[in-house]
Amino acid sequence: MGSGIYDRMRLAFLRFAAIAPWAPPTLCWLSRYREWISSRMMSFLSVSAFFPCYNDGGTIARVVILANKTLQDLVDDYEIIVVDDGSTDQSVDVLEALLSSSSVPLRLVRHPRNRGYGGALRTGFAEATKDWVFYTDGDAQYDVAELRKLLALVDDGVDVVQGYKLKRQDPWHRILIGAAYRRVACILFSLKIRDVDCDFRLLRRSLLQKIEIEHNSGIVCLELVRKLQDIGARFVEVPVHHYRRSYGRSQFFTPRRIAEVGIDMARLWWQLVVCQGALGRR
Repeated sequence: MGSGIYDRMRLAFLRFAAIAPWAPPTLCWLSRYREWISSRMMSFLSVSAFFPCYNDGGTIARVVILANKTLQDLVDDYEIIVVDDGSTDQSVDVLEALLSSSSVPLRLVRHPRNRGYGGALRTGFAEATKDWVFYTDGDAQYDVAELRKLLALVDDGVDVVQGYKLKRQDPWHRILIGAAYRRVACILFSLKIRDVDCDFRLLRRSLLQKIEIEHNSGIVCLELVRKLQDIGARFVEVPVHHYRRSYGRSQFFTPRRIAEVGIDMARLWWQLVVCQGALGRR
């Protein structure tokens, strides 16, 4: 019997056990029992966690170490990948020191020059080898330990576990620009999730292999979500915390980058909504 079939049988048994009539009658014991069942189901998952890194030398080590501790506690099979997108600070030195220490099962992929956020994501998705792919940014504005929340929602009927920010911890102008971007994106692309630019995602790799990501700019998240939505991916959402940037500065909120995103959004809308809609009506 193949290991995949065996794992599915074990998962089915554990799910049945969680609701079985012999489950402990008291709420306290039932809660603990179901927590144990949930942890056992998570342990059978295989997870690739990757982190795009561009001049995140002050935070990337903390992100990787916390990811390792979290995954070690939750799953039996995982890998950690950092995609360095042509950093010019001490990021590479920090990551190479982590590699040398052998304290973390880390794989470092380097871009000789900066390819943009989308380019880093495309590399991360291509390098991932496990059944589920988790990614978030290397700037530590999200708490990697909250990956536990995402893994707890993995189910046969789920393809993407999507985080959404409880409260955005950014300067006021970034909050306003981000809110406007999300509103326009939801209207133009008929998105079914509330926070397309929350880069705290867990995705089924088999679904990622069915789409082609083309953009290298910050519009990549919109492209990713819309293309997954178009092939019928099943999303669930979970609230996550967002924190102020403690090192470096954002590469997105400059007039030039904002203009580029606006132009890319218009092109993407034409490609994915107008042209595909016209093809669908033929």
